[in-house]
Amino acid sequence: MRQGKIITQDKDIHNILENAKTIAIVGLSPKIDRDSHQVGLYLQAAGYRIIPVRPAQKQILGENAFKSLDELMPPVDIINAFRKSAQIEVHAKAALRLKPNVFWMQQGIENYQAAMMLNAAGIDVVMNRCIKVDHARLFI
Repeated sequence: MRQGKIITQDKDIHNILENAKTIAIVGLSPKIDRDSHQVGLYLQAAGYRIIPVRPAQKQILGENAFKSLDELMPPVDIINAFRKSAQIEVHAKAALRLKPNVFWMQQGIENYQAAMMLNAAGIDVVMNRCIKVDHARLFI
């Protein structure tokens, strides 16, 4: 099995974003003033299918919302997490079943223990970077 890695290089991030189609957003807020909402809206406009993962929500941004990653079925190309660093591990464990290409922790979020677990399962990890900022910078 392929060993995953921690992704830091622009060329690798460009390749990830160029080849992805489906992005599950853990912690996507229905509130329009929240960063996660703005990121989800941007990703939709950029042509990605987004999957909101947020308990107690039926729909966000016109997409059916799921309570947890455990409810999703593959394929999911990227899991984009808007959760505190200390909360990442539970989502990383749930991600193992889905086998996304990448588990992406938003800006300000890092969890090396979760990253090593994901890498051991062949899943690449991006930490402490905003997917919207990187996409806008690399594709516009």
